[in-house]
Amino acid sequence: MRYAFLSDIHANLEALDACLAHASSLDVERYVFLGDFVGYGADATEVVDRVAGFAARGHVVVKGNHDDAMEHPAGYFNHEAQASLDWAHKTLTAGQRAFLRGLPLVVREPPLCAVHASADRPERWEYVDSAHSAERSAGSATTPFTFCGHVHLQRLYFETGAGKMRAFQPNPGTPIPVSDRRQWLAIAGSVGQPRDRRTAAGYAVFDTARSEITFHRVPYDAHGAAEKIRRAGLPESLAYRVEAGI
Repeated sequence: MRYAFLSDIHANLEALDACLAHASSLDVERYVFLGDFVGYGADATEVVDRVAGFAARGHVVVKGNHDDAMEHPAGYFNHEAQASLDWAHKTLTAGQRAFLRGLPLVVREPPLCAVHASADRPERWEYVDSAHSAERSAGSATTPFTFCGHVHLQRLYFETGAGKMRAFQPNPGTPIPVSDRRQWLAIAGSVGQPRDRRTAAGYAVFDTARSEITFHRVPYDAHGAAEKIRRAGLPESLAYRVEAGI
């Protein structure tokens, strides 16, 4: 089975469509959407429609903290993020908000676990940003492979012979051999708002037949996505982040 993991799309339709086309060219069979479909970008309704279509066809979709904010406003968002969430809430239909509300926080589909943030208390939206947090998440997942987002950067953690997790920085397009005899945690990166000063959208592919994980970066029309943000009247800083990859 060949899986594609797409996270942190953030209402960026151009980036999502580019990643979906790239995944299709790799003959991906199963899609896993790791949350945060709204916020920051200008195409919340279109992105939610795309994802809901995949869910209707039986693909995996989990909830992110920005999606959860459509139902449960949170006080930790900065002014720019909150403005985009308010705008998304106004533009989404009642049916789209109900779709987001009904999404699970975690899906286990052996040999993998899909979650937006940490599988350890996923409702707390904690970042997996260290070997220690990766160890907690992988331990709670109870599967050999855990896939998440939330951090917006691509990273792979693996279990050493001593039973501890260690971080590895993947190179886009380079397959990484993996084995279910140890635990792995892969952060897929961000489709819609990469934060490594590169505009190319990020996602990951897991090929169970070949026992390989490959992280990908996909060029897309970042300027067009930024112009949509401006036309929607959202904060200029959100458009700049898309164009600068920050």
